[in-house]
Amino acid sequence: MSHPLFEKHKETLTKAVAAIEARGYWSPYPENPRAYGEHATEDGRAAFEAYRNAQFYLDQPGMIDRVGAEISPYGLPLNITYPRCHPDALIAAAKAAMPNWIKAGPDVRAGVCLEILARLNACSMEMAHAVMHTTGQALMMAFQAAGPHAQDRGLEAVAYAWREMKHVPESAIWEKPQGKNPPLRMEKRFTIMPRGVALNIACSTFPTWNSYPGLFASLVTGNPVIVKAHPAVILPLAIAVAVARKVLKEAGFDANLVSLLVDEAASPVAKEVATQPDIRLIDYTGGPAFGNWLEKNAQQAAVFTEKAGVNCIVIDSIDDYKGMLRNLAFTLSLYSGQMCTTPQTMFVSSEGVATPEGVVSAEQFGKDLAFAVSKFLEDPARAVEVLGAIQSTATEARIERARELGTVLRDSSAIEHPHWPGACVHTPLLLKVALSDERAYMEEHFGPIAFVVEAPSTSASLATAERVIREQGAITFSVYTTNPGVLQMAEEASLRAGVALSINLTSGVFVNQSSGFSDFHATGANPAANACLTDSAFVAGRFFVVQSRRHI
Repeated sequence: MSHPLFEKHKETLTKAVAAIEARGYWSPYPENPRAYGEHATEDGRAAFEAYRNAQFYLDQPGMIDRVGAEISPYGLPLNITYPRCHPDALIAAAKAAMPNWIKAGPDVRAGVCLEILARLNACSMEMAHAVMHTTGQALMMAFQAAGPHAQDRGLEAVAYAWREMKHVPESAIWEKPQGKNPPLRMEKRFTIMPRGVALNIACSTFPTWNSYPGLFASLVTGNPVIVKAHPAVILPLAIAVAVARKVLKEAGFDANLVSLLVDEAASPVAKEVATQPDIRLIDYTGGPAFGNWLEKNAQQAAVFTEKAGVNCIVIDSIDDYKGMLRNLAFTLSLYSGQMCTTPQTMFVSSEGVATPEGVVSAEQFGKDLAFAVSKFLEDPARAVEVLGAIQSTATEARIERARELGTVLRDSSAIEHPHWPGACVHTPLLLKVALSDERAYMEEHFGPIAFVVEAPSTSASLATAERVIREQGAITFSVYTTNPGVLQMAEEASLRAGVALSINLTSGVFVNQSSGFSDFHATGANPAANACLTDSAFVAGRFFVVQSRRHI
Protein backbone atom coordinates (compact mmCIF):
# COMPACT_ATOMS: atom_id res chain seq x y z
CA MET A 1 0.00 0.00 0.00
CA SER A 2 1.69 3.18 -1.18
CA HIS A 3 1.17 6.61 0.32
CA PRO A 4 2.40 10.07 -0.72
CA LEU A 5 4.09 10.62 2.64
CA PHE A 6 6.20 7.48 2.22
CA GLU A 7 7.33 8.63 -1.21
CA LYS A 8 8.03 12.09 0.17
CA HIS A 9 10.30 10.81 2.94
CA LYS A 10 11.62 7.60 1.40
CA GLU A 11 15.09 9.03 0.72
CA THR A 12 15.45 10.25 4.31
CA LEU A 13 14.38 6.86 5.64
CA THR A 14 16.84 5.05 3.37
CA LYS A 15 19.66 7.31 4.56
CA ALA A 16 18.64 6.79 8.18
CA VAL A 17 18.83 3.01 7.79
CA ALA A 18 22.27 3.37 6.21
CA ALA A 19 23.33 5.66 9.09
CA ILE A 20 22.39 3.21 11.86
CA GLU A 21 24.41 0.56 10.07
CA ALA A 22 27.46 2.75 9.41
CA ARG A 23 27.34 4.46 12.88
CA GLY A 24 29.12 7.59 11.59
CA TYR A 25 27.92 11.18 11.81
CA TRP A 26 24.68 11.95 9.97
CA SER A 27 21.59 14.04 10.61
CA PRO A 28 18.87 15.37 8.30
CA TYR A 29 17.91 18.04 10.84
CA PRO A 30 20.14 21.16 11.00
CA GLU A 31 21.40 22.04 14.48
CA ASN A 32 22.09 25.68 13.56
CA PRO A 33 19.14 28.03 14.27
CA ARG A 34 19.98 30.07 11.17
CA ALA A 35 18.88 27.14 9.01
CA TYR A 36 15.33 27.71 10.25
CA GLY A 37 15.06 31.29 9.01
CA GLU A 38 16.44 34.71 9.77
CA HIS A 39 13.80 35.36 12.43
CA ALA A 40 13.46 31.80 13.76
CA THR A 41 14.38 32.68 17.34
CA GLU A 42 11.91 35.58 17.50
CA ASP A 43 9.19 33.59 15.73
CA GLY A 44 9.70 30.69 18.15
CA ARG A 45 9.45 33.04 21.10
CA ALA A 46 6.23 34.53 19.72
CA ALA A 47 4.74 31.06 19.25
CA PHE A 48 5.69 30.17 22.82
CA GLU A 49 4.22 33.41 24.17
CA ALA A 50 0.91 32.58 22.49
CA TYR A 51 0.59 29.50 24.72
CA ARG A 52 0.98 31.49 27.94
CA ASN A 53 -2.05 32.55 29.97
CA ALA A 54 -4.26 30.41 27.77
CA GLN A 55 -5.89 27.03 27.31
CA PHE A 56 -3.97 24.51 25.23
CA TYR A 57 -6.43 22.98 22.77
CA LEU A 58 -6.52 19.24 22.13
CA ASP A 59 -9.69 17.61 20.81
CA GLN A 60 -9.42 14.42 22.85
CA PRO A 61 -12.16 12.16 24.22
CA GLY A 62 -13.10 11.84 27.86
CA MET A 63 -12.26 15.34 28.99
CA ILE A 64 -12.86 15.79 32.73
CA ASP A 65 -11.51 19.28 33.37
CA ARG A 66 -8.43 21.37 32.72
CA VAL A 67 -5.21 21.31 34.76
CA GLY A 68 -1.74 22.83 34.59
CA ALA A 69 0.74 24.11 37.15
CA GLU A 70 3.99 24.53 35.24
CA ILE A 71 6.44 27.04 36.69
CA SER A 72 9.37 28.25 34.61
CA PRO A 73 12.74 27.69 36.34
CA TYR A 74 13.53 31.16 34.97
CA GLY A 75 10.75 32.75 37.02
CA LEU A 76 8.36 33.34 34.12
CA PRO A 77 4.71 32.55 34.90
CA LEU A 78 3.18 30.24 32.27
CA ASN A 79 -0.45 29.86 33.36
CA ILE A 80 -1.28 27.22 30.75
CA THR A 81 -4.02 24.65 31.25
CA TYR A 82 -4.44 21.37 29.41
CA PRO A 83 -7.40 19.01 28.99
CA ARG A 84 -7.37 16.28 31.60
CA CYS A 85 -8.97 13.25 30.01
CA HIS A 86 -10.10 10.03 31.63
CA PRO A 87 -7.49 7.33 30.91
CA ASP A 88 -10.18 4.78 30.07
CA ALA A 89 -11.52 7.06 27.33
CA LEU A 90 -8.05 7.55 25.85
CA ILE A 91 -7.39 3.80 25.91
CA ALA A 92 -10.72 2.99 24.27
CA ALA A 93 -10.18 5.62 21.57
CA ALA A 94 -6.64 4.33 20.95
CA LYS A 95 -7.90 0.77 20.48
CA ALA A 96 -10.63 1.92 18.12
CA ALA A 97 -8.03 3.74 16.00
CA MET A 98 -5.83 0.67 15.52
CA PRO A 99 -7.43 -1.35 12.68
CA ASN A 100 -6.80 1.10 9.84
CA TRP A 101 -3.34 1.88 11.20
CA ILE A 102 -2.47 -1.83 11.17
CA LYS A 103 -3.78 -2.28 7.63
CA ALA A 104 -1.71 0.66 6.40
CA GLY A 105 1.47 -1.40 6.74
CA PRO A 106 5.07 -0.49 7.62
CA ASP A 107 5.76 1.81 4.65
CA VAL A 108 2.74 4.03 5.21
CA ARG A 109 3.25 4.17 8.95
CA ALA A 110 6.89 5.12 8.44
CA GLY A 111 5.91 7.86 6.00
CA VAL A 112 3.42 9.34 8.45
CA CYS A 113 5.94 9.20 11.29
CA LEU A 114 8.58 10.94 9.19
CA GLU A 115 6.08 13.66 8.31
CA ILE A 116 5.40 14.18 12.02
CA LEU A 117 9.15 14.51 12.59
CA ALA A 118 9.45 16.96 9.69
CA ARG A 119 6.68 19.13 11.16
CA LEU A 120 8.33 18.96 14.58
CA ASN A 121 11.60 19.99 12.98
CA ALA A 122 9.94 23.03 11.43
CA CYS A 123 8.83 24.21 14.89
CA SER A 124 12.16 23.46 16.59
CA MET A 125 12.64 26.97 17.94
CA GLU A 126 9.09 27.06 19.28
CA MET A 127 9.87 23.80 21.04
CA ALA A 128 13.14 25.29 22.31
CA HIS A 129 11.37 28.07 24.19
CA ALA A 130 8.82 25.61 25.57
CA VAL A 131 11.56 23.31 26.83
CA MET A 132 13.66 26.16 28.19
CA HIS A 133 10.78 27.44 30.31
CA THR A 134 9.74 24.06 31.65
CA THR A 135 13.01 22.15 32.11
CA GLY A 136 15.44 25.00 32.80
CA GLN A 137 17.74 24.21 29.89
CA ALA A 138 19.44 27.25 28.38
CA LEU A 139 17.86 28.31 25.10
CA MET A 140 20.52 26.98 22.72
CA MET A 141 20.77 23.68 24.55
CA ALA A 142 16.97 23.42 24.53
CA PHE A 143 16.92 24.13 20.80
CA GLN A 144 19.44 21.41 19.99
CA ALA A 145 18.47 18.76 22.55
CA ALA A 146 14.70 19.16 22.24
CA GLY A 147 14.75 19.99 18.53
CA PRO A 148 17.07 18.37 15.98
CA HIS A 149 18.80 15.98 18.39
CA ALA A 150 15.49 14.68 19.73
CA GLN A 151 14.21 14.36 16.17
CA ASP A 152 17.34 12.37 15.32
CA ARG A 153 16.41 9.94 18.07
CA GLY A 154 12.84 9.67 16.81
CA LEU A 155 13.98 9.03 13.26
CA GLU A 156 16.54 6.52 14.49
CA ALA A 157 13.75 4.54 16.17
CA VAL A 158 11.64 4.65 13.00
CA ALA A 159 14.58 3.43 10.94
CA TYR A 160 15.30 0.50 13.27
CA ALA A 161 11.64 -0.49 13.45
CA TRP A 162 11.01 -0.15 9.71
CA ARG A 163 14.10 -2.23 8.94
CA GLU A 164 12.99 -4.97 11.35
CA MET A 165 9.48 -5.05 9.91
CA LYS A 166 10.74 -5.10 6.32
CA HIS A 167 12.79 -8.19 7.14
CA VAL A 168 9.44 -10.01 7.20
CA PRO A 169 8.08 -10.60 3.66
CA GLU A 170 4.41 -9.96 3.02
CA SER A 171 4.02 -13.37 1.38
CA ALA A 172 5.98 -16.42 0.28
CA ILE A 173 5.48 -19.57 -1.78
CA TRP A 174 6.38 -22.68 0.16
CA GLU A 175 7.19 -25.77 -1.93
CA LYS A 176 8.37 -29.07 -0.46
CA PRO A 177 9.53 -31.88 -2.80
CA GLN A 178 7.68 -35.21 -2.41
CA GLY A 179 9.84 -37.57 -4.45
CA LYS A 180 7.89 -38.96 -7.38
CA ASN A 181 4.71 -37.26 -6.19
CA PRO A 182 3.86 -33.64 -6.97
CA PRO A 183 5.41 -31.23 -4.50
CA LEU A 184 3.44 -29.77 -1.66
CA ARG A 185 2.79 -26.11 -2.40
CA MET A 186 1.39 -23.44 -0.11
CA GLU A 187 1.04 -19.69 -0.13
CA LYS A 188 1.93 -18.09 3.19
CA ARG A 189 1.07 -14.53 4.17
CA PHE A 190 2.66 -12.62 7.03
CA THR A 191 1.15 -9.64 8.81
CA ILE A 192 2.86 -7.32 11.31
CA MET A 193 0.59 -7.04 14.34
CA PRO A 194 1.22 -4.55 17.15
CA ARG A 195 1.18 -5.45 20.82
CA GLY A 196 -1.48 -2.87 21.71
CA VAL A 197 -1.78 0.48 23.43
CA ALA A 198 1.54 2.03 24.48
CA LEU A 199 2.06 4.30 27.48
CA ASN A 200 4.97 6.73 27.23
CA ILE A 201 5.85 8.14 30.67
CA ALA A 202 8.02 11.23 30.22
CA CYS A 203 10.62 12.83 32.47
CA SER A 204 10.98 16.44 33.59
CA THR A 205 14.42 17.25 32.18
CA PHE A 206 14.51 15.94 28.59
CA PRO A 207 10.85 15.48 27.67
CA THR A 208 11.32 15.11 23.90
CA TRP A 209 14.82 13.61 23.64
CA ASN A 210 13.88 10.79 25.99
CA SER A 211 10.29 10.34 24.80
CA TYR A 212 10.62 10.35 21.02
CA PRO A 213 12.38 6.96 20.73
CA GLY A 214 9.58 5.08 22.46
CA LEU A 215 6.83 7.21 20.92
CA PHE A 216 7.96 6.65 17.34
CA ALA A 217 9.09 3.04 17.84
CA SER A 218 5.61 2.17 19.09
CA LEU A 219 3.70 4.25 16.55
CA VAL A 220 5.53 3.00 13.47
CA THR A 221 5.05 -0.62 14.54
CA GLY A 222 1.29 -0.09 14.70
CA ASN A 223 0.76 0.69 18.37
CA PRO A 224 -1.24 3.76 19.44
CA VAL A 225 0.55 5.86 22.07
CA ILE A 226 -0.71 7.67 25.15
CA VAL A 227 1.90 10.23 26.19
CA LYS A 228 1.92 10.77 29.95
CA ALA A 229 3.62 14.10 30.56
CA HIS A 230 5.37 14.98 33.82
CA PRO A 231 3.07 17.43 35.66
CA ALA A 232 5.88 20.00 35.82
CA VAL A 233 6.78 19.72 32.10
CA ILE A 234 3.71 19.39 29.92
CA LEU A 235 3.99 22.02 27.17
CA PRO A 236 6.74 20.40 25.04
CA LEU A 237 4.89 17.10 24.78
CA ALA A 238 1.54 18.84 24.32
CA ILE A 239 3.04 20.55 21.27
CA ALA A 240 4.43 17.24 19.98
CA VAL A 241 1.10 15.45 20.48
CA ALA A 242 -0.81 18.25 18.75
CA VAL A 243 1.54 18.03 15.75
CA ALA A 244 1.22 14.24 15.60
CA ARG A 245 -2.58 14.35 15.80
CA LYS A 246 -2.78 16.93 13.01
CA VAL A 247 -0.55 14.89 10.68
CA LEU A 248 -2.44 11.66 11.40
CA LYS A 249 -5.77 13.31 10.63
CA GLU A 250 -4.46 14.88 7.43
CA ALA A 251 -3.12 11.49 6.33
CA GLY A 252 -6.53 9.89 6.75
CA PHE A 253 -6.04 8.20 10.10
CA ASP A 254 -7.65 8.56 13.50
CA ALA A 255 -5.93 11.29 15.52
CA ASN A 256 -6.46 9.25 18.69
CA LEU A 257 -3.51 7.09 17.70
CA VAL A 258 -1.57 9.66 19.75
CA SER A 259 -2.99 11.39 22.82
CA LEU A 260 -1.83 13.34 25.85
CA LEU A 261 -2.47 12.23 29.42
CA VAL A 262 -1.93 14.81 32.16
CA ASP A 263 -2.31 14.72 35.90
CA GLU A 264 -1.34 16.73 38.95
CA ALA A 265 1.53 16.10 41.34
CA ALA A 266 -0.93 15.71 44.19
CA SER A 267 -2.99 13.07 42.37
CA PRO A 268 -0.77 11.04 40.03
CA VAL A 269 -2.33 8.46 37.69
CA ALA A 270 0.71 6.73 36.18
CA LYS A 271 0.63 3.68 38.46
CA GLU A 272 -3.06 3.07 37.88
CA VAL A 273 -2.83 3.45 34.12
CA ALA A 274 0.40 1.46 33.77
CA THR A 275 -1.21 -1.66 35.20
CA GLN A 276 -4.35 -1.53 33.02
CA PRO A 277 -4.75 -4.78 31.02
CA ASP A 278 -4.99 -2.86 27.74
CA ILE A 279 -1.63 -1.16 28.24
CA ARG A 280 0.75 -3.50 26.44
CA LEU A 281 3.86 -1.32 26.08
CA ILE A 282 5.44 1.12 28.53
CA ASP A 283 8.35 3.47 27.94
CA TYR A 284 9.65 5.22 31.04
CA THR A 285 12.41 7.70 31.73
CA GLY A 286 13.02 8.98 35.25
CA GLY A 287 14.07 7.99 38.74
CA PRO A 288 14.93 4.38 39.56
CA ALA A 289 12.27 3.90 42.24
CA PHE A 290 9.30 4.19 39.88
CA GLY A 291 11.19 2.50 37.05
CA ASN A 292 11.83 -0.52 39.25
CA TRP A 293 8.17 -0.51 40.32
CA LEU A 294 7.04 -0.58 36.69
CA GLU A 295 9.36 -3.46 35.83
CA LYS A 296 7.99 -5.44 38.77
CA ASN A 297 4.29 -4.58 38.64
CA ALA A 298 3.32 -3.87 35.01
CA GLN A 299 3.47 -7.55 34.15
CA GLN A 300 0.95 -7.30 31.31
CA ALA A 301 3.22 -4.97 29.32
CA ALA A 302 6.63 -4.96 27.73
CA VAL A 303 8.42 -2.33 29.82
CA PHE A 304 11.37 -0.27 28.59
CA THR A 305 13.06 1.83 31.27
CA GLU A 306 15.88 4.32 31.34
CA LYS A 307 16.40 5.19 34.97
CA ALA A 308 19.52 6.58 36.58
CA GLY A 309 22.78 5.50 38.09
CA VAL A 310 26.15 6.65 39.33
CA ASN A 311 28.36 7.57 36.40
CA CYS A 312 32.05 7.21 37.21
CA ILE A 313 35.40 8.52 35.97
CA VAL A 314 38.78 6.91 36.69
CA ILE A 315 41.73 9.28 36.35
CA ASP A 316 45.14 7.62 36.02
CA SER A 317 47.29 9.66 33.62
CA ILE A 318 46.88 12.10 30.76
CA ASP A 319 49.03 13.77 28.13
CA ASP A 320 46.91 16.95 28.15
CA TYR A 321 46.19 17.77 31.78
CA LYS A 322 44.73 21.23 31.16
CA GLY A 323 42.58 19.89 28.32
CA MET A 324 41.21 17.22 30.67
CA LEU A 325 40.38 19.82 33.32
CA ARG A 326 38.61 22.03 30.78
CA ASN A 327 36.63 19.07 29.50
CA LEU A 328 35.62 18.02 33.01
CA ALA A 329 34.69 21.59 33.99
CA PHE A 330 32.29 21.83 31.07
CA THR A 331 30.97 18.32 31.68
CA LEU A 332 30.15 19.00 35.33
CA SER A 333 28.57 22.37 34.51
CA LEU A 334 26.42 21.45 31.50
CA TYR A 335 22.75 21.87 32.45
CA SER A 336 23.80 21.85 36.10
CA GLY A 337 24.40 18.10 36.05
CA GLN A 338 20.70 17.39 35.42
CA MET A 339 21.49 14.72 32.85
CA CYS A 340 21.46 10.94 33.20
CA THR A 341 24.88 10.92 31.50
CA THR A 342 26.65 13.42 33.78
CA PRO A 343 29.52 11.90 35.81
CA GLN A 344 29.19 12.06 39.56
CA THR A 345 32.03 10.07 41.09
CA MET A 346 35.67 10.58 40.08
CA PHE A 347 38.33 8.18 41.32
CA VAL A 348 41.97 9.22 41.46
CA SER A 349 44.90 7.19 42.79
CA SER A 350 46.82 8.30 45.86
CA GLU A 351 49.86 7.74 43.63
CA GLY A 352 48.71 10.81 41.69
CA VAL A 353 47.99 11.63 38.06
CA ALA A 354 50.89 11.22 35.66
CA THR A 355 51.24 14.12 33.21
CA PRO A 356 54.03 15.31 30.85
CA GLU A 357 54.82 18.00 33.43
CA GLY A 358 55.12 15.53 36.30
CA VAL A 359 52.88 13.72 38.76
CA VAL A 360 49.93 15.67 40.16
CA SER A 361 48.86 14.50 43.60
CA ALA A 362 45.29 13.45 44.24
CA GLU A 363 44.87 16.41 46.57
CA GLN A 364 46.19 18.83 43.95
CA PHE A 365 43.94 17.31 41.30
CA GLY A 366 40.90 18.12 43.44
CA LYS A 367 42.08 21.71 43.84
CA ASP A 368 42.88 22.04 40.14
CA LEU A 369 39.47 20.72 39.11
CA ALA A 370 37.72 23.10 41.51
CA PHE A 371 39.72 25.99 40.06
CA ALA A 372 38.95 24.89 36.49
CA VAL A 373 35.21 24.86 37.20
CA SER A 374 35.39 28.29 38.83
CA LYS A 375 37.42 29.73 35.96
CA PHE A 376 35.05 28.29 33.39
CA LEU A 377 32.09 29.91 35.15
CA GLU A 378 33.74 33.21 36.12
CA ASP A 379 31.73 35.15 33.51
CA PRO A 380 28.09 34.99 34.70
CA ALA A 381 26.69 35.78 31.25
CA ARG A 382 28.55 32.81 29.80
CA ALA A 383 27.96 30.60 32.82
CA VAL A 384 24.17 30.76 32.70
CA GLU A 385 24.16 29.68 29.06
CA VAL A 386 25.88 26.45 30.10
CA LEU A 387 24.34 25.89 33.53
CA GLY A 388 20.77 26.66 32.59
CA ALA A 389 18.44 26.66 35.60
CA ILE A 390 17.55 24.12 38.27
CA GLN A 391 14.37 22.37 37.15
CA SER A 392 13.09 21.18 40.52
CA THR A 393 13.07 22.54 44.05
CA ALA A 394 13.97 19.00 45.14
CA THR A 395 17.28 19.32 43.28
CA GLU A 396 17.94 22.68 44.91
CA ALA A 397 17.35 21.13 48.34
CA ARG A 398 19.59 18.20 47.42
CA ILE A 399 22.51 20.58 46.88
CA GLU A 400 22.06 21.95 50.41
CA ARG A 401 22.03 18.48 51.96
CA ALA A 402 25.00 17.23 49.95
CA ARG A 403 27.42 19.65 51.60
CA GLU A 404 27.38 17.42 54.66
CA LEU A 405 28.63 14.39 52.72
CA GLY A 406 32.29 15.36 52.44
CA THR A 407 34.94 18.08 52.40
CA VAL A 408 33.95 20.93 50.13
CA LEU A 409 36.50 21.46 47.34
CA ARG A 410 34.26 23.93 45.55
CA ASP A 411 31.01 25.18 47.01
CA SER A 412 27.86 25.65 44.99
CA SER A 413 26.60 29.20 44.78
CA ALA A 414 23.63 30.95 43.23
CA ILE A 415 24.20 33.08 40.13
CA GLU A 416 21.95 35.92 39.10
CA HIS A 417 20.80 35.52 35.53
CA PRO A 418 21.37 38.74 33.54
CA HIS A 419 18.08 38.36 31.63
CA TRP A 420 15.88 36.39 34.01
CA PRO A 421 16.06 37.79 37.57
CA GLY A 422 13.83 35.03 38.89
CA ALA A 423 15.94 32.18 37.50
CA CYS A 424 17.16 29.47 39.87
CA VAL A 425 20.81 29.02 38.82
CA HIS A 426 23.46 27.18 40.88
CA THR A 427 27.08 26.33 40.16
CA PRO A 428 28.44 22.80 40.75
CA LEU A 429 29.26 21.50 44.20
CA LEU A 430 32.52 19.51 44.30
CA LEU A 431 33.26 17.35 47.33
CA LYS A 432 36.15 15.19 48.48
CA VAL A 433 35.23 11.94 50.23
CA ALA A 434 37.12 8.92 51.47
CA LEU A 435 37.00 5.60 49.63
CA SER A 436 35.35 4.08 52.68
CA ASP A 437 32.50 6.62 52.62
CA GLU A 438 30.35 4.66 50.21
CA ARG A 439 27.11 6.18 51.46
CA ALA A 440 28.15 9.39 49.74
CA TYR A 441 29.54 8.43 46.36
CA MET A 442 27.67 5.17 45.71
CA GLU A 443 24.27 6.87 45.71
CA GLU A 444 22.93 9.04 42.93
CA HIS A 445 22.72 12.73 43.85
CA PHE A 446 20.92 14.19 40.86
CA GLY A 447 22.02 17.71 40.02
CA PRO A 448 25.26 19.74 40.14
CA ILE A 449 26.95 17.50 42.72
CA ALA A 450 30.19 15.58 42.16
CA PHE A 451 32.72 13.69 44.29
CA VAL A 452 36.48 13.20 44.13
CA VAL A 453 37.40 9.89 45.75
CA GLU A 454 41.03 9.00 46.50
CA ALA A 455 41.82 5.30 46.06
CA PRO A 456 45.08 3.54 46.96
CA SER A 457 45.82 2.73 43.31
CA THR A 458 44.38 2.93 39.82
CA SER A 459 43.55 -0.76 40.03
CA ALA A 460 41.50 -0.05 43.16
CA SER A 461 39.83 2.87 41.36
CA LEU A 462 38.80 0.63 38.48
CA ALA A 463 37.59 -2.14 40.76
CA THR A 464 35.51 0.23 42.86
CA ALA A 465 34.06 1.98 39.80
CA GLU A 466 33.06 -1.36 38.32
CA ARG A 467 31.37 -2.36 41.55
CA VAL A 468 29.48 0.93 41.71
CA ILE A 469 28.25 0.50 38.15
CA ARG A 470 27.28 -3.13 38.60
CA GLU A 471 25.35 -2.39 41.80
CA GLN A 472 23.92 1.07 41.13
CA GLY A 473 23.97 1.22 37.35
CA ALA A 474 25.46 3.84 35.04
CA ILE A 475 24.84 5.26 31.59
CA THR A 476 28.42 6.49 31.12
CA PHE A 477 31.92 5.54 32.30
CA SER A 478 35.14 7.42 31.55
CA VAL A 479 38.84 6.77 31.92
CA TYR A 480 41.86 9.01 31.52
CA THR A 481 45.06 7.06 30.99
CA THR A 482 48.14 6.86 28.80
CA ASN A 483 48.95 3.39 30.12
CA PRO A 484 47.90 0.60 27.68
CA GLY A 485 47.54 -1.85 30.54
CA VAL A 486 45.20 0.44 32.47
CA LEU A 487 43.21 1.09 29.31
CA GLN A 488 42.79 -2.63 28.74
CA MET A 489 41.58 -3.10 32.32
CA ALA A 490 39.12 -0.22 31.89
CA GLU A 491 37.76 -1.69 28.65
CA GLU A 492 37.34 -5.09 30.25
CA ALA A 493 35.59 -3.52 33.26
CA SER A 494 33.19 -1.64 30.99
CA LEU A 495 32.30 -4.86 29.19
CA ARG A 496 31.71 -6.75 32.42
CA ALA A 497 29.59 -3.92 33.83
CA GLY A 498 27.76 -3.32 30.55
CA VAL A 499 28.41 0.41 30.33
CA ALA A 500 29.57 2.74 27.55
CA LEU A 501 33.20 3.85 27.90
CA SER A 502 34.76 7.18 26.91
CA ILE A 503 38.54 7.42 26.76
CA ASN A 504 40.71 10.52 27.26
CA LEU A 505 38.14 13.15 26.31
CA THR A 506 39.97 16.48 26.24
CA SER A 507 38.48 18.46 23.36
CA GLY A 508 35.01 19.28 22.01
CA VAL A 509 33.26 15.99 22.82
CA PHE A 510 31.92 15.41 26.34
CA VAL A 511 30.88 12.24 28.12
CA ASN A 512 27.36 13.51 28.77
CA GLN A 513 26.64 13.99 25.07
CA SER A 514 25.11 11.22 22.97
CA SER A 515 24.90 11.35 19.19
CA GLY A 516 21.93 9.97 17.28
CA PHE A 517 22.61 7.27 14.66
CA SER A 518 26.05 6.65 16.20
CA ASP A 519 26.01 6.31 20.00
CA PHE A 520 24.01 3.60 21.71
CA HIS A 521 22.46 5.47 24.66
CA ALA A 522 22.48 3.12 27.67
CA THR A 523 22.94 -0.59 27.16
CA GLY A 524 20.25 -2.33 29.17
CA ALA A 525 23.03 -4.40 30.72
CA ASN A 526 23.23 -2.71 34.12
CA PRO A 527 20.65 -1.38 36.61
CA ALA A 528 20.54 2.13 35.09
CA ALA A 529 18.36 0.94 32.19
CA ASN A 530 16.77 -2.24 30.91
CA ALA A 531 16.87 -1.05 27.29
CA CYS A 532 19.12 0.73 24.82
CA LEU A 533 18.16 3.83 22.85
CA THR A 534 18.13 2.62 20.17
CA ASP A 535 18.87 -0.90 18.96
CA SER A 536 16.96 -3.76 17.37
CA ALA A 537 15.82 -5.14 20.71
CA PHE A 538 14.18 -1.79 21.51
CA VAL A 539 11.84 -2.08 18.53
CA ALA A 540 11.44 -5.78 17.72
CA GLY A 541 9.39 -6.59 20.81
CA ARG A 542 6.76 -4.01 19.87
CA PHE A 543 5.15 -6.20 17.21
CA PHE A 544 4.28 -9.80 16.42
CA VAL A 545 4.10 -11.60 13.10
CA VAL A 546 0.83 -13.41 12.41
CA GLN A 547 0.73 -15.76 9.43
CA SER A 548 -1.90 -17.45 7.34
CA ARG A 549 -1.31 -20.31 4.87
CA ARG A 550 -3.26 -22.14 2.20
CA HIS A 551 -2.69 -24.85 -0.39
CA ILE A 552 -2.11 -23.81 -3.97
